[in-house]
Amino acid sequence: MPRYGPQNADATKPKSPIGTPQYLGYNPRRPPFRGRPRESMEPICWSAIFDRIRRRPPGSLTPNARLVLQRRYLLKNAAGRPIEDPPAMFARVADNIAEAEVRLGCSDLRDAARGAFLSAMESLDFLPNSPTLMNAGRQLQQLAACFVLPVEDSIEGIFDAVKAAALIHQSGGGTGFSFSRLRPSGDMVSTSRGQASGPISFMRVFNEATRAISQGGFRRGANMGILRIDHPDIRDFIRCKEAEGAFENFNLSVAVTNDFMERLERNESMPLVNPRDGGQRGSVSAAELWAEIVRHAWANGEPGLFFVDRANADQPTPALGPIESTNPCGEQPLLPHEACNLGSVNLSHFAADRDIDWPALRDTVHLAVRFLDDAIEMSRYPLAAIDATVRGNRKIGLGVMGWADLLIELGIPYDSDRALETARRVMAFIQAEGRRASQHLAVERGPFPNHSRSLFAGGPAQRNATITTVAPTGTLSLIAGCSAGIEPIFSIATERNVLGGERLLEVQPAFARIARQRGFYSDDLLERMASGDPDALARVPEDVLRLFATAHQVAPQWHVRMQAAFQEHVDNAVSKTVNLPHAARPADVDRVYRLAWQLGCKGITIYRDASRQEQVLLKSNGRSLVCRECLVEDDARMCPECGGPLVHESGCHVCHGCGYTLC
Repeated sequence: MPRYGPQNADATKPKSPIGTPQYLGYNPRRPPFRGRPRESMEPICWSAIFDRIRRRPPGSLTPNARLVLQRRYLLKNAAGRPIEDPPAMFARVADNIAEAEVRLGCSDLRDAARGAFLSAMESLDFLPNSPTLMNAGRQLQQLAACFVLPVEDSIEGIFDAVKAAALIHQSGGGTGFSFSRLRPSGDMVSTSRGQASGPISFMRVFNEATRAISQGGFRRGANMGILRIDHPDIRDFIRCKEAEGAFENFNLSVAVTNDFMERLERNESMPLVNPRDGGQRGSVSAAELWAEIVRHAWANGEPGLFFVDRANADQPTPALGPIESTNPCGEQPLLPHEACNLGSVNLSHFAADRDIDWPALRDTVHLAVRFLDDAIEMSRYPLAAIDATVRGNRKIGLGVMGWADLLIELGIPYDSDRALETARRVMAFIQAEGRRASQHLAVERGPFPNHSRSLFAGGPAQRNATITTVAPTGTLSLIAGCSAGIEPIFSIATERNVLGGERLLEVQPAFARIARQRGFYSDDLLERMASGDPDALARVPEDVLRLFATAHQVAPQWHVRMQAAFQEHVDNAVSKTVNLPHAARPADVDRVYRLAWQLGCKGITIYRDASRQEQVLLKSNGRSLVCRECLVEDDARMCPECGGPLVHESGCHVCHGCGYTLC
């Protein structure tokens, strides 16, 4: 429910600061920001922000949220029993992150910042990424979620990356790799005069290492594997997930270049390039290669696409080298040996009488930027090279969750032009206010060390090389009790089997409220909707059904258009899944992938319902989920922790029952 709108007779409706689409430089005909931020419009009074946020009331954790925290986040003793409750967890994190204020010469603000950090988390208005909640104030003290590691074309380089990935997975982070530097299979190995086995064979080593770590009792690791479209082994890469269960610890994306997309438009062939010496090693029809990518994505959801040239065009520090890969869910393009701290604002809390409470949102954005910058200072990174790169650029990734819930509160259907314009307005506001906060932190603490070698050189100093990212928030949204990231809602009513065999009916709170207001509410209606009875929908007014359109009811082009609308005002990238019905054809995937390119997305992921054998969730009438079969524990089709169903959201399989996530 929204929490900062007018709630008493003296309150007034907050006025939108966005009078025109050109607010803070936004122009729909202009490409995304690639240069200096605007000058700050007015000074920031941090003590006033801290005071306003400390006065916010705590939020209410749902039973699912408490279960998620108990299973995966709370500090436990040697017997595995929690020795802290959720308030103590939030206090532990706030205490730890606020210590950065002392380290950075702001000791007089330490207590006020600590109180505001605690209130922002307890109110569920803002949550940092999972490693921060898990590790802050504990021995690991590794607070970042996203890492990219280089894979050099040597045995030493390859296995150095395997070791580094193991350490990162142990600490709760996810890793992305580009295997594009590795020489192709069959190429000469000068030291032994033998033949190279190629990148796919070494990907298996990374996959098995990740499996071993998860079997050792650590948080399950996740990887992104990327190969350039012009690598000679690209067809093997596209096909490497054909067998069910192959490379189960990897998400895969093809790094698609501008040159390839232009050749595809002209129906030309494309040269394949040996990364060892830059020489051409054959060629391939761009259209045939594209068709193979599309066909495999239709079959099992992979590979996705990473528009690598577009990511590099927007990166703030090109002098430090090119972007080659992203984190496992694709929202964070990073340099080799770089990591990023993420956090998300819960937009569902900022609806105010069919408008948005912009002042409260502004305070939350400013606080979140300070929190994430403090988290960089407090984090302990597993490698010296990562520590140096992170502190050199100080990238943060502030994103959103609860977007679909906000649209419902505003009375705006997800698949509408009004929703797209609202997305642009909201994200433009968050990006501008985030940059403003970062500029003020640069005055207070100094700019990021590589500022003079960045696109910001000569302009206003900025504390962080990047500010905004839209992450999937699979588990965080469960804790916050809101919709995930910028995804549509997945269901209106769901039957869930919880531990002990109890059946639990879960209903979208806003739907239940509107149903009561409109006079069509009944327990029988909700039970029938949850069980998949199509006749139940006839009892729901059409305008309400439109407002509560679920992920499978939103047409694919609207998924892409929503992602692109957010991307216009995001420094990094946007994680989102385009859900397709089981009856979709490869031509539908083709259209989605081309539209993502045309609209300026930095990557794209699709998932066709029931395209993988392990999926046990079937949509009944598009609004509820039912378990198709009961499977043994540790089968990837069911949650290995609680036996509940896994839902595919933003590149991850998420259990809404216990918070287990498989990306």
